Amino acid sequence: MTEQEQIDFIVDTNNLYREDAITDLKVASIRRMIPITADGKDDPSRTPTFFGHTQILTPQGPLPLQARLMANNLTEAMEAFPEAMEQEMAQMVKQIRKMQEEEQKKQRDDARIIVPGR
Repeated sequence: MTEQEQIDFIVDTNNLYREDAITDLKVASIRRMIPITADGKDDPSRTPTFFGHTQILTPQGPLPLQARLMANNLTEAMEAFPEAMEQEMAQMVKQIRKMQEEEQKKQRDDARIIVPGR
């Protein structure tokens, strides 16, 4: 393997977190990433990070949504959850529409190709 192909598997001991999972068993799943030191103790010099997760059902199956929740504590994370998921869903819809438009354009362009003998 060349140097560029090697993967760095060294653990960043200055950026360790313990994960707590919180759910309402309906819609919301919130991960609280609690900063810890290399010995596993809480690291009060860093603030926890929160991530929200949910999924929406589509005709093609479940579609996962996830976003960072701008919050300092669990209460703020729960309050931020609905808006963060709505924003993530809007962004995903925008991306899907863009992909559909690109596919339609490609199909129109492909239809213009004239193949001799047909």
